[in-house]
Amino acid sequence: MMQPSRSSSRRALALAIAVAVVASSSLAFGRGRPSSGRPFSANKTFGLGIMLGAPTGLTGKYFLKSDQAIDFGVGGIYYYRHGNGFHIHGDYLWHPLSLASTEAFELPFYVGVGARIWNFCDCPDNNTHYNATAIGVRVPFGLALDFNDAPIDIFFELVVVADFFVNYRDSFGPDIDGAIGFRYWFD
Repeated sequence: MMQPSRSSSRRALALAIAVAVVASSSLAFGRGRPSSGRPFSANKTFGLGIMLGAPTGLTGKYFLKSDQAIDFGVGGIYYYRHGNGFHIHGDYLWHPLSLASTEAFELPFYVGVGARIWNFCDCPDNNTHYNATAIGVRVPFGLALDFNDAPIDIFFELVVVADFFVNYRDSFGPDIDGAIGFRYWFD
């Protein structure tokens, strides 16, 4: 698997942040007074997109109720403290409130609980390779810029992770992951 360079990953992350800032600032003009702190209610059902960070790859989200969803991600984690490798996760999310609510967009806060499997190669030097697996418990916290009249959202999340390692020198490892991404909503 070809790995992106650090500079190309940073450029892609900077581009995603710039798109989010430009999109949100362009929507700020000509709007009525925003309200905040109200319950969030999704107007979409299923979306797919990409995420950059830890992990980098494909992401999807499906709303089961207007304020509860499942999400998933498939991709890789690169330049990580233990090594590079394949990552898959799934989370159950609650969207307890919208921090900003305008005619153009909602800004829901979300929190969840989920799991991940991460298969990685730790290569401390060119002669030693450790192939290992981590099974982790995830607790994501995030914000989504959810556009009301467009089938996209942009999100940022931090995830507290407790990994349990198999075939590795450590048996347990806490960590914090972070990703930014967007999704196109089909329904």
